[in-house]
Amino acid sequence: MSTGLQGTVALVTGASSGIGEATARSLAAQGASVGLVARRRDRIESLARELESAGAAAFAIEADLTEPERARNAVAAVVERFGRLDTLVNNAGVMLLGPALDAPLEEWEQMVRVNVLGLLYCTHAALPHLVSAAEQQPRRVADLVNISSVAGRIARNGSGVYNMTKFGVVAFSESLRQEFSPRHVRVSVVEPGAVSTELVEHNRPEIQKVITARFGDTERLESEDIADAITYIVTRPRRVAVNEMLIRPTEQQI
Repeated sequence: MSTGLQGTVALVTGASSGIGEATARSLAAQGASVGLVARRRDRIESLARELESAGAAAFAIEADLTEPERARNAVAAVVERFGRLDTLVNNAGVMLLGPALDAPLEEWEQMVRVNVLGLLYCTHAALPHLVSAAEQQPRRVADLVNISSVAGRIARNGSGVYNMTKFGVVAFSESLRQEFSPRHVRVSVVEPGAVSTELVEHNRPEIQKVITARFGDTERLESEDIADAITYIVTRPRRVAVNEMLIRPTEQQI
């Protein structure tokens, strides 16, 4: 039996589009108050208005989470606004692929900043609040959900630094799971395969063509598919922890 999220508070990073946006909608539909964090203020404010018009409580926070102070302030703002934090979904990420030889070093640095450091900063700020929420009603359990990737399991030619960041997310999540499970803070990692989002569009045009060709005949997942999985994870009864979930399109082989 699943349980709703009434009386709880969630923070979703990268909430301006794709998986983050879909997850915010899904958690709000379950009754959670939702903090929306992203760099694109117009998008998250529009989403907040949409959720509020549907009867949910939502709060938009513009922040570059690769800056530790802004990540701390984003978490603090959600807690100040809603009084607690029960769920953190670390979704913000970037995927910049291509050969290592002559790769723009700034692309590698950006992936490390967003996929690793941003996730670390938010997690560090959120953990005390998650521990506190897990000791309280209404659910006496809290959730940290980190979005990794199939690339966090399988290394591929042309994906080296992206692989490194996502393998790191998986390892970090497992270590935290072992540390916090006795305190009923569940730590889960979600590993999507190919999803129809803006992620590919961040690549250089020649790399976009390669990625598009690779999955040209594959019916890719939709953001809502991953949001559904995240919602499943965080609505389990207190006794149930979904530690890891790998989700590929049916036709995707690797």
